[in-house]
Amino acid sequence: MKLLEYQAKHLLKEYHVPIPEGFVVKGLTELNRVVQQLGGRCVVKAQILAGGRGKAGGVRLAGTLREAAAAAEDLLGKPLETYQTAGQGEMVNALLIEEQLSFLKELYFSVTYDRETQTPVMMLSAEGGVEIEEIAVKKPDSIRKVHVNPLTGIQEHHIRELYLSLGRGKEGYRAFTELVRNIYRLYMERDAAMVEINPLVLLPDETFLALDAKMIIDDNALFRHGDLVEIRKVPDDEQQEVEAREKGLSFVKLDGDVACMVNGAGLAMATMDMIKHHGMEPANFLDIGGSSNPQKVIEALDIIMKNPRVKVIFINVFGGITRCDDVANGFKKALSRRSLEIPMVMRLTGTNEKEGRRILEEIGYEAFTDLKEAVARLKEVRNGIREGD
Repeated sequence: MKLLEYQAKHLLKEYHVPIPEGFVVKGLTELNRVVQQLGGRCVVKAQILAGGRGKAGGVRLAGTLREAAAAAEDLLGKPLETYQTAGQGEMVNALLIEEQLSFLKELYFSVTYDRETQTPVMMLSAEGGVEIEEIAVKKPDSIRKVHVNPLTGIQEHHIRELYLSLGRGKEGYRAFTELVRNIYRLYMERDAAMVEINPLVLLPDETFLALDAKMIIDDNALFRHGDLVEIRKVPDDEQQEVEAREKGLSFVKLDGDVACMVNGAGLAMATMDMIKHHGMEPANFLDIGGSSNPQKVIEALDIIMKNPRVKVIFINVFGGITRCDDVANGFKKALSRRSLEIPMVMRLTGTNEKEGRRILEEIGYEAFTDLKEAVARLKEVRNGIREGD
């Protein structure tokens, strides 16, 4: 779950991490009061989940109410196209209006999970700001990484190592220590996958402040954080995945046009490998699991059909716990509810496979038992569609 900037900053404030004074605005009528409270000079920031909004014009400085109003009018209620949303853009439904601040230096700080060491890792760079991605590639040594044992937690030597990399005097060490401990506590207690402060700014009094913030919460832990579920904003490109998760399905959207529905994660991966081996591209990973409930098949088909790129559907079911006749009945019910204009190729083998194939034949669908034969037929169908395009 990705958080908008103002939502992430709300959590930072809850954990006593300093943030600028700011207000969320969802309509132009609120702007006058907010800008006056900030003294006239402010920063107008589009609230979207995609990265790169600064370079796309989504963050603007305003010295007067008129400038703030012009910036807000340009952004609010309109799509903002960044490098992550090229060709489409993400709708700006809210603005964060913050005070303008003077600071000494922009830094980068984040906490995330390192899969190689299987531990949280804190990262700090004295060269924060909008170019951090380029810095990570061109000057990787400028980013100091400190791994933390999750059993013993953050220690004094972790903080000392990070702070010394900044080359600052001892004046700011106490403020830095409190900041790092609070961010790490937020990361752990809120089951975050990432907490990123970019830039983290050093103020003239040698204290620190989170000028911007990105945060991702582990979806698998959301049952522990009902307050976050209530404020969740799902990006357009993740709608299908969230809907599938709510219905107990494992679904990941991909870039191809061959939709897959499979029972079992391992079989699903093997199925996608076969599809790619034959020169086609899967449109999704979809595991309906070991359930024999036909309703799951109906819901899986509904999710697949919401992707306009899908040209053909491939069903691969190996009946063990999942009975082939129940899967076939699921297809029968789904197709009685809606017309299916997209061609479908099926492979059905295992428990009650004869009964399952008989049910499918009654509604005009053939089911293969051999995977290679089924994929070969899938390729013929897909190639036929290409020729007709």
